[in-house]
Amino acid sequence: MNTIRGRLTFWYTVALTATVLVFGTALYLERRQSSVRELDQRLALEADFARRWINESYNVLSTLVRPNDPRELQQGVAANFEGVRDLLLVFDRQGRTLYINDPVRQLNFAAIERLAALPGPAPVVGVTGTAVLPGNEPPMRYAQLPVDGAGTEVGAVVVAARLSAVAFGPADLLQSMVLVVPLILVASGVLGWFLAGRAMRPVERLMDEVQEVTDGRSLHRRVLVPTSGDELARLAVTLNEMFARLEQSFSQLRRFTADASHELKTPLTVLRAGVERSLIHPGTPPEVLEALDTNLEQLNKLNELMDSLLTLARADEGRAPLALEEADLRALVVDVGETAEMLAEQHDLRMRVAVPEHPVQVLVDSHRMHQLLLNLVTNAVKYTPAGGWVEVLLEEEGEKVRLVVRDSGIGIASVDLPHIFDRFWRADPARSRTGDRPGVGLGLAITKWIAEAHGGTISVQSRPGRGSSFVVTLPRAGAGGPAAGA
Repeated sequence: MNTIRGRLTFWYTVALTATVLVFGTALYLERRQSSVRELDQRLALEADFARRWINESYNVLSTLVRPNDPRELQQGVAANFEGVRDLLLVFDRQGRTLYINDPVRQLNFAAIERLAALPGPAPVVGVTGTAVLPGNEPPMRYAQLPVDGAGTEVGAVVVAARLSAVAFGPADLLQSMVLVVPLILVASGVLGWFLAGRAMRPVERLMDEVQEVTDGRSLHRRVLVPTSGDELARLAVTLNEMFARLEQSFSQLRRFTADASHELKTPLTVLRAGVERSLIHPGTPPEVLEALDTNLEQLNKLNELMDSLLTLARADEGRAPLALEEADLRALVVDVGETAEMLAEQHDLRMRVAVPEHPVQVLVDSHRMHQLLLNLVTNAVKYTPAGGWVEVLLEEEGEKVRLVVRDSGIGIASVDLPHIFDRFWRADPARSRTGDRPGVGLGLAITKWIAEAHGGTISVQSRPGRGSSFVVTLPRAGAGGPAAGA
């Protein structure tokens, strides 16, 4: 059950099934008890009929037993009991059997003995109960009444019937329940799935709206607040308040980054100009020149960092428009390739640039696209050991073009691949900001922004020790690319 809808359906089915089972059990027990009461009433009526017949017969005949056998009722008195459908026994005052009807005679001897022992000597009150018979005979429900109007010859009558006979109604109900419960399970599952779907539909709409707020540039969006006033409405209000706070925080952070970057550029420019003048001044001592040269290098890095931060801050605020124009990407690739060849020569690398023979027209900002390619090529050269190779390819793929920068460098670990386009992120220890591979960790973030601003994508494939391959995919001119001036 990986979804709330599935769990709701499961518990709804369990609850409904449990309710049906409890109701069915209660109904079965009540029906069985009612059937037992009806049986007791019938047995009591039959016992009362036998007692009244014995009393009336005694009043007429003055004796009820046979003269030659005082332990047996007269034939005329006993003949009237043959119509009783249940088991009937008549006892004398000492608890001995005077008469048993034909249903009793069909029982085994042990069962007859058990029934004959029910009243005991001289019973004085009526009794209703259940007798458990030996052997395979089912339990018997019996009613016993004392006979006080037949002198000393008759003491009690007992009428009994099998409980299995009265359980027919409840047993039939139990069988019906066994057949119906699976259908109830299926029906409750389907109904529960439908009801859970209707209940979760507002949640799914809310989830879809929240998923559209994917990054800091879409925090201005708000989710629709339901008019129901229930928990979902409160959740929507809470989410909107959270988005408002996040939007304010992101806006303040972007504004601070942009303002700080802009304000720092002027003093950095002044410092760099002063250092450069000192470097060319003829009176500067040699030991000072070395320190000034180091300072100039650090100032250039700071200036590069400020430029990158300002670019990303403006991009986040939507204040970095592209100067789009239709251009032949071959010229850009060749131009970057010339710069790359000089860098590769300095690092003892082989450089290969391949472009199609015919023009590849794409709507791009030439300056930004040049920056994108240069960032990728610089990274490839930086992380490829001497003796390796770097290649820059321009390929066509239907309505799209691909810019591919491959190298035979140190590669990137699989755990680091999801983070390489994050700002200020660099893998350790091979991609540290110190040593012979310096940097600030913003180049690939800017590259990703440039690719997406052109309506394209950037992806990377890499394995440690096997090199890396960066692929930028762009739409052709007029094939769904960005509008001019975007």
